Amino acid sequence: MTILPHLLLTTVGVQALGLEGKDIVLAYGFGYGIDLVDHPIKLMLYLRKNGRKNEKNYHWRTPLQEPVALCWIIPLSLYLGTAVPVLFFASHFFLDYLVGYEKRPWYPFSTYSTEGFLTRFSDGAKEIWTCAICGVAILAMGVHQIAILGFL
Repeated sequence: MTILPHLLLTTVGVQALGLEGKDIVLAYGFGYGIDLVDHPIKLMLYLRKNGRKNEKNYHWRTPLQEPVALCWIIPLSLYLGTAVPVLFFASHFFLDYLVGYEKRPWYPFSTYSTEGFLTRFSDGAKEIWTCAICGVAILAMGVHQIAILGFL
């Protein structure tokens, strides 16, 4: 998925859970921001290997974006005393596993790979539906705030 569904689903989660303060930062960090760390790392590795040449089917994911990352995120959550990192990281890789490209859930400990789930539907359709559902949920949960402003 692109960054937009990650941002929208994280926003839905923040609103639904009524998060405040540091939990909002953790939610956006693990639900959305993980890509801001992972993608530059993988881009450097890609450029070192290929230069500007396009390599079709390059495996763009690092262990930061796979379920194996829960091995450090769960202890972090326990240390912080909040389940927010685990919940929002799970939402992040849920969206990633909707997209039909190779994923290695236990990398670097296993070379097992999967294409994710709902593979018979197009990635574009899944992204559009995800954004639409999240957008409706955000509006539905925020209606009381719009009413306060006098729009309803």
